[in-house]
Amino acid sequence: MADTLSTTGARSSAAGAARLPLLDVLRGAAILGTLMTNVWIFASPGSEWSVLRGGLTAPDPLTDPSAATVAEGVFRFLADGKFLALLTVLFGVGLAIQYDSAARRGEPWPGRYPRRAAFLFAEGTVHFVLVFAWDVLMGYAVTALLVARLLARSEKVRRWAMGTAAGIHLALLALVTLDALSRPDSAPRSPDPAAVELYARDGFGGYAAQVAFRLENVAALRIEPVFSFGLLVFLFLLGVRLHRAGAFADTAAGRRIRVRMAGWGLGLGLPLNAATTLGGGDFFALGRYGVAPLVAIGYIGLIGTALDRRWLPRPAATALGSVGRTALTCYVAQNLLCVLLCYGIGLGLAERLAGSGPWWVMALWAGVGLVLVAGSRLWLRRFDRGPLEAVQHAALRSR
Repeated sequence: MADTLSTTGARSSAAGAARLPLLDVLRGAAILGTLMTNVWIFASPGSEWSVLRGGLTAPDPLTDPSAATVAEGVFRFLADGKFLALLTVLFGVGLAIQYDSAARRGEPWPGRYPRRAAFLFAEGTVHFVLVFAWDVLMGYAVTALLVARLLARSEKVRRWAMGTAAGIHLALLALVTLDALSRPDSAPRSPDPAAVELYARDGFGGYAAQVAFRLENVAALRIEPVFSFGLLVFLFLLGVRLHRAGAFADTAAGRRIRVRMAGWGLGLGLPLNAATTLGGGDFFALGRYGVAPLVAIGYIGLIGTALDRRWLPRPAATALGSVGRTALTCYVAQNLLCVLLCYGIGLGLAERLAGSGPWWVMALWAGVGLVLVAGSRLWLRRFDRGPLEAVQHAALRSR
């Protein structure tokens, strides 16, 4: 992630040495946006375990139209699956940038890139075991190995790979959705007492038990990147295509592409996503892994257009850009902060505030986001890279 989502050498194919500020802003939005979804995992008494039991569904605003329920529903709707897809597209962009950089230097491809992917996988493994069960880095590392080799193939091969990956993924989504529709409606699950105990202040085993839980359930906790592997490949390659089409460049053509992305992505994606959300749990997979990526394309176009037309205030753009330049550090830091604030090994807010409504969860997201913005800006005043980015750079440079 340090050399892709926060590539310090981000350049457009047309603009050689020109950095693309839009990519930093998009990375920052993606990092903070993924927390908009993950914060509900941390704030749930059963946390990571509850995801496996389907115990993190949002309340239905149609049956409970209170302000709190509506606010939570909108908050989750705007984030769920969208920023994860945005992050994935940006990873593909970063991979394309590295390929272009190697080509300019006359270096073979993929060259030493597999070492980068292996290092990223190792980082993800440490993050998964010690911090957060729903890590994305491991899945990105495996996908990057495949896509890196596809970059050295013809455009025809890449188009075939995109089509095949999309077809397999959509077929899988159709099967999962049909299976859900064929089953009788089930009552909402209450939190598993054992799961609540695992993350409670006086829970059994404390931190060591949480680590053991992740290791014992590694197959189930790593199911998302396996299930969505076709989508990951497709979005990686989509990022490559968008980069080469100039979608992130500060040119008239790039601005036109971003306007079209916003129009199509939001105009088509938001109504479809609203339909899957209102359809209930049976359409969860279709919404998160099928329609949300379309909305993510709209987000890219909207954020890009907002920057182009100066709708986004400069302080907001600067804040997002700082987080984007330290994306790997901020991704791990936000999860670590939420662990210390929500789990029993820290302040135990998830247990203390259980049943008190969604406002504190949204405030938690905003507070952690502000800490990341302030910390990244202060760090970048003295250093060119974030802490984890610098570690990765030093480790790979020495090889």
